[in-house]
Amino acid sequence: MLRDIRKQYIFSSLDEQNALSNPYDQFDLWLQEVIESEQLEPTAMVLSTVDKNSQPHSRVVLLKELTTKGFVFYTNYEGHKAHQMSQNNQVSLLFFWPALERQVRIVGTVKKISELISTAYFQSRPLDSQLGAWASPQSQVIRSKDFLEQQFKYYQEKFGSSIPKPPHWGGYVVKPISFEFWQGRPNRLHDRLLFSKVCGEWNIERLAP
Repeated sequence: MLRDIRKQYIFSSLDEQNALSNPYDQFDLWLQEVIESEQLEPTAMVLSTVDKNSQPHSRVVLLKELTTKGFVFYTNYEGHKAHQMSQNNQVSLLFFWPALERQVRIVGTVKKISELISTAYFQSRPLDSQLGAWASPQSQVIRSKDFLEQQFKYYQEKFGSSIPKPPHWGGYVVKPISFEFWQGRPNRLHDRLLFSKVCGEWNIERLAP
């Protein structure tokens, strides 16, 4: 039964003394460790947005870059999440790395990145992925799966191997206002460290599990 599924978390611990003082550095350290662990989709993150009716929505997207400005991902500007972010720029991110018994929760604001950066990234993608960005009218109702195949073939014939970035596609950056690092511990006494900005400096507080 579902209620009988349990796991004892024993992999590691997280203390104020061994945590890095900058949450970007701490996140990068954990990200590199999960990449080395060969966990599937280490850059997968749950992006949560809120629509005009205050209804939250969550979906998995892929982190493509971590900069001093924040967490960068790419998507269709005409999809549901893009419309929601245009109406309310407050979002959250969640990374879950079960192999290392870790989560990272991030709260922040989101905005579009420059067309120049979006174009450079688009051109680095595999050709089939570039065509997919043209073929899919993201979040719209379509008549069948065949429609997508037909669209893909149409743009393949139209562009060949020289595919421009769609005007309706590009990147966003999430600028964090807080990070919460969660490390699973035995007996559900998990480690939770919250980083938040106080007078321009990152403050660390321990939260009860």
